[in-house]
Amino acid sequence: QVHLVESGGGLVQAGGSLRLSCVASGIIFSRVRMGWYRQAPGKQRELVAYITSAGSTFYTDSVKGRFTISRDNAKNTVNLQMNSLAPEDAAVYSCAAPIYVGGPFASWGQGTQVTVSS
Repeated sequence: QVHLVESGGGLVQAGGSLRLSCVASGIIFSRVRMGWYRQAPGKQRELVAYITSAGSTFYTDSVKGRFTISRDNAKNTVNLQMNSLAPEDAAVYSCAAPIYVGGPFASWGQGTQVTVSS
């Protein structure tokens, strides 16, 4: 069973930075892509970024140049460095993983709240 635990959320002023981390278990971490989603109140969950097992990355347009996703296979950890945060980035951020190698994202953590004050 895949288990994902996020940390690092909090309150930050606009223009500030936060670093989110997610520790994964129950999967062959080094062989799967990992992702970060976010959901703001009243909005649909949105894929923010993902990183493949080979290290290739994808970002949604609104965070390009501000967010950086990275992974540490030795620690089964995926990180999301968020810089130049804006109020519209406020949301619950969740880590995502497939439940088998090559599969779609099918498991999410409980999430960590990111609040950005203007």
